[in-house]
Amino acid sequence: MTSAEIIDGRAIAEQINGETMARVREIGRQGIEPGLAFVRVGEDAASKVYVGMKERMCARLGIKSATHVLPAATSEAELLGLLAQLNADSRTHGILVQAPLPPPLDPAKIFAAVSPAKDVDGFNPVNVGKLMLGDPGGFVPCTPAGVHELLIRSRVEMAGAEVVVLGRGNIVGKPMIAILLQKAPHANATVTLCHSQTRDIAGHCRRADILIAAIGVAKFVRPDMVKPGAVVVDVGVNRVSDPAAKGGYRLVGDVDFEGVRKVAGKITPNPGGVGPMTIAMLMRNTVRAAAMAARS
Repeated sequence: MTSAEIIDGRAIAEQINGETMARVREIGRQGIEPGLAFVRVGEDAASKVYVGMKERMCARLGIKSATHVLPAATSEAELLGLLAQLNADSRTHGILVQAPLPPPLDPAKIFAAVSPAKDVDGFNPVNVGKLMLGDPGGFVPCTPAGVHELLIRSRVEMAGAEVVVLGRGNIVGKPMIAILLQKAPHANATVTLCHSQTRDIAGHCRRADILIAAIGVAKFVRPDMVKPGAVVVDVGVNRVSDPAAKGGYRLVGDVDFEGVRKVAGKITPNPGGVGPMTIAMLMRNTVRAAAMAARS
């Protein structure tokens, strides 16, 4: 039995990082130094890890970064005040508010407070609207943008393809369908979005030429749910108990990788698939924001 071609997210992310580094040098000759501000509220362990990874990538690519850590008890007014300062700071070209935010902070209100011109995460309603309308002037959320790049650079034909997206979240699922249904190059797909109330999810999945799993359930996608030869992209990050692992748990995706790879034509590993792409797209968005600010 043949095994699926592995879509190497680390290798493709490195291609993009190389392009971004070259762009940093190019705009640096014009006196532009891209700046990215991270805002982290509270001491969530995963958030610390994610911000640390992004800080290191900034240093590697020549992007100046600054991290603002606020206590979990920070009020909405205090957080909005910091964002207003960063919006007004000409040295800050991108702002990333690390999720999750501790309650009672309202993520929608906080993300909307980031200037659309500095919203390199693509969560401000202005950028969400631009994506829906097919306006290339906005910023696209980094994870779905990374999935799109994986498909493009793996020579996956999207025009006319049956695509099934599992998960209707604002960070991945909804923007993913907006990217793929546009009347544009590397799009023009027929997209179905499935969620917890969808009837016969397995039946929908079996029709998919491209299956994108972002449903947040460990190993949800089984081999019998996959059309032979389909492209399978695993966005999920799920913690499962494992007494043998350090810390007593390990991270797995939304796809039963070992089983599905025997059916699929192409598949992303997890880790090493979508994760590196998310950071690569964030860096690319930041450098683009800096270049746009210099032209305005």
